[in-house]
Amino acid sequence: MVRKLTFAILILVLLSACAPAVATPAAISLTDDLGRTVTLAGPAQQVISLAPSNTEILFAIGAGEQVVGRDETSDYPEEAQALPTVGGWAGFSSESIVALHPDLVLAADTIPAELVASLENLGLTVYRLPNPLTLEELYTNLETVGTLTGHEEDAANLVESLQERVAAVDAKIATVTERPTVYYELDATDPTKPYIAGRAGPTNFVDPLITRAGGANIGAELESEWPQISLEQLVVADPQFILLGDAAYGETPEKVAERVGWDVLTAVQTGQVYPIDYHLLSIPGPRLVDGLETLAKLFHPELFE
Repeated sequence: MVRKLTFAILILVLLSACAPAVATPAAISLTDDLGRTVTLAGPAQQVISLAPSNTEILFAIGAGEQVVGRDETSDYPEEAQALPTVGGWAGFSSESIVALHPDLVLAADTIPAELVASLENLGLTVYRLPNPLTLEELYTNLETVGTLTGHEEDAANLVESLQERVAAVDAKIATVTERPTVYYELDATDPTKPYIAGRAGPTNFVDPLITRAGGANIGAELESEWPQISLEQLVVADPQFILLGDAAYGETPEKVAERVGWDVLTAVQTGQVYPIDYHLLSIPGPRLVDGLETLAKLFHPELFE
């Protein structure tokens, strides 16, 4: 009997030694935009996004099913609209965030450091992504979110695809000898002094995209990212293209043509006034590449025939 029991125990030991080991997720430690080392026990499975750019990135790399909450301005892709909201421009609800039990809150650098600290004090893990100033920095954000959510391969594949598309545009624009002047409108509530895209900066991705697409932004030399320009300055700059980033709010080429004093502009006279989806140029997610392609084809259609 003892020999049989010993034999049985030996068999169990051998079987247990041969059984496949259960993999334990490796801890993830990354440094965020605030210089903080953020550590996760493994890929985040319940993520709250506090910015539309982050929401777009999460869904684009295949982590959409891991998103449990969003800010109220995140409306892309369409399936994100079904997620509960936790606040937005008027402020975020800590109670709503905590109630969703996230293992990661993904913020953007538009989120104040004070809010990040207050969420951490509630026991939440918060990672703040930087706003990219270039498409190359956007790729880094995609890879970072891929690591945080366990979608490294998906993120790498997306980055490769975006790089190929951008390289195709770059190759065509490299042959350009003349760059048309471009006016990008943010708000023309006062058409004698509209707000436009100025120099590149943490919240202005329009200027670098115009440049990379083979255009010359007339606001690039002004004093801020979103300056006002007087009608007199605009007439002197005389843009060849007018892009209506405020088209979603009712501005049209027809309305532009009716503005007092605007009829002398080359873009108005030649019909080069275009409504444009501001999301493609203003939200630092993968659709910035769509925006680049749209602009390049608009400025240099002969290169894309």
